Amino acid sequence: MSLEIAPVAQRSLSSQIAHQIRQAIMDGSLKADDRLPTEEELAQRYQVSRPTIREALKRLAAQNLIRSRRGPTGGTFINRPSAADLSDALASATTLLVGMNAFSMEDINQTRLLLGTSCLQLAAQHINDEQLHQLERELVQQQDDSLSPEQFCASDVRFHRLIAETSGNPLLSFIMHSVIEALQPVSNMVTFRFRERSVIIDQHQRLLAALQQRNPELACSIFTEQVCYLAEKTDQAQQWKAEKPAES
Repeated sequence: MSLEIAPVAQRSLSSQIAHQIRQAIMDGSLKADDRLPTEEELAQRYQVSRPTIREALKRLAAQNLIRSRRGPTGGTFINRPSAADLSDALASATTLLVGMNAFSMEDINQTRLLLGTSCLQLAAQHINDEQLHQLERELVQQQDDSLSPEQFCASDVRFHRLIAETSGNPLLSFIMHSVIEALQPVSNMVTFRFRERSVIIDQHQRLLAALQQRNPELACSIFTEQVCYLAEKTDQAQQWKAEKPAES
């Protein structure tokens, strides 16, 4: 284990210490399952109080970068975050930015289109029978008329996440998971008053058929049709909202 101790300024000490340790993890100086020095040892090395070290470790634990274990062989160890954990964190950050209007709907639709078609091109090559069956089962659920808008949206997210997983590219799938989790619900919930479920389901059915045929061009064409359809409905929703009388 190699942990270099750099001087820290007197402002936000715990944050700076957490940042230094995080950087050591990112550059490989600290590896998964390495044991960190004790709180007392870290306090002496950084020349700060133990509560400051404790706060820095809490920051790292909140990012799932370290874990603690009690007992004779216990201590604080470097974690190996799963791809799912990091994807969820990225999705949460993206959702926050979307909620703060950091991205326009045009940005969102363009991103979904670019990444989604890349996934479909690969999915058409790599998808297997079990994955096709999973998509079929999700489609059956979407045709349940008793589903609430939120439940239909959740099924829609799962459908597109399944497609991302079939791409055979773990990094693309990782990125797509965060994009789908953050952007798909935004698109759906903005347009749910205006889009027709039957249209979305029909598009999904044709998309599944294209994947069954291993036809990437057809799959991308259908997905583009869906993104454009939702973009049109988004425009209608925004116009309706702008024209709606303000509630007193």
